[in-house]
Amino acid sequence: MTATYRYLPDTKQDQEEMLAFLDISSVDELFEDIPPEIRLKGELNIPDAIPEPQLMKKMHKLASQNKNANEYPIFLGAGTYDHYIPSVVNHMISRSEFYTAYTPYQPEISQGELQAIFEFQTMVCELTGMDVANSSMYDGFTSLAEAASLAVASTRRSKVLVSKAVHPESRAILNTVAGGPGYTVEEINLAGDCTDLESLQAQIDKDTAAVIVQYPNFFGSIEDLAEIKNIADTTGALFIVSANPLSLAQLQAPGKLGADIVVGDMQPLGIPMSFGGPHCGYFAVTKKFMRKVPGRIVGQTADEQGKRGFVLTLQAREQHIRRDKASSNICSNQALNALASSICMTALGKQGIRDMAQLNIEKADYMAKRLQEKGFVVANEAPFFNEFVVDLPRPVKEVNTKLLEQGIIGGFDLGNDYGFDHQMLIAVTEQRTKEEIDQFINVLEASVNG
Repeated sequence: MTATYRYLPDTKQDQEEMLAFLDISSVDELFEDIPPEIRLKGELNIPDAIPEPQLMKKMHKLASQNKNANEYPIFLGAGTYDHYIPSVVNHMISRSEFYTAYTPYQPEISQGELQAIFEFQTMVCELTGMDVANSSMYDGFTSLAEAASLAVASTRRSKVLVSKAVHPESRAILNTVAGGPGYTVEEINLAGDCTDLESLQAQIDKDTAAVIVQYPNFFGSIEDLAEIKNIADTTGALFIVSANPLSLAQLQAPGKLGADIVVGDMQPLGIPMSFGGPHCGYFAVTKKFMRKVPGRIVGQTADEQGKRGFVLTLQAREQHIRRDKASSNICSNQALNALASSICMTALGKQGIRDMAQLNIEKADYMAKRLQEKGFVVANEAPFFNEFVVDLPRPVKEVNTKLLEQGIIGGFDLGNDYGFDHQMLIAVTEQRTKEEIDQFINVLEASVNG
């Protein structure tokens, strides 16, 4: 057995030696404190072990059943997008000093990692127009929930208002997290494809800790941040914006429009879709809330010889300070994915990111206009970035099946989360070519008329 499975530590001899050391006669004795009625009876229902070459063939065969963006043009967005990633990104993050790095607690041997995080924070601040950003979080969804918790703790109020135009999964996580601190979450209705400002004015009061919107929102539309900020200010509520970082290369920065906290997901910049994760959340605030930011902040300093250096400056989490003083129990960051975003932004440069964002705007606009020419109704009334909603005469599921048969991954079915039957959310990134867009429209037209 040792020769055949040399990496398995629990040989029969190993087991006997461990049992003898523990002074017991069988493995079952290890579990004698567990009531028999809740123990597993029999063997686990899993396949027998097979040799590695056979296993690899089997797994490759299973993987080949997936329809992916390397083979099919994809018009599905809704939070994860097919964007160009410069080849240098993967080369850099695959270097062992980054690939295996953990939290850089020892600055004297972690200057490279610390500088990478510092640069990430700096770029996030430039994009969002905010004063301070942390070293990253799990994803945009948890970043938003952490922002709400910060607002509740800072204002000592008990209610958070969130627009229904915020990503459904963000709202789901927000409601889950709210159960801990015990604050309530109220949703603001829609007025077409944007937040209903009249509903917001009716719901906001002195108990409101924060108003949360998405920019662009889940339907791709651009919210009126300045007006929403004005409404939030009437009661002293904080203004939280969940923003697509790529869109900020062309849109006005939320920090310039009065946001107190800006969060989001860095996936559009340098992070592959990977069937839904992992991602990398960012979290940026005004200077007023710097000491309440969850996670870590890397700062720039100088050593006693005057040389530039980097250190962990603020760590307001429960692992480092008294639990009752901690702003969050987030205990990790996405340093590798944050590095991927930093390298992507550096490789593209400021103008390159602007050009990439502009292509998203122009290609989405081209597709929307072509659909309208074919008689389809585009539901968005507000300007949109790289996503928009189109009305279909047939169920979206049927249309997506027809598209897939023609080698196209279709859009998101809004009936799933909003009950908007026969409405598809279509994402058009810089990756989509004119030929792919035209093919989509031709297949769509044939599928609804056939």
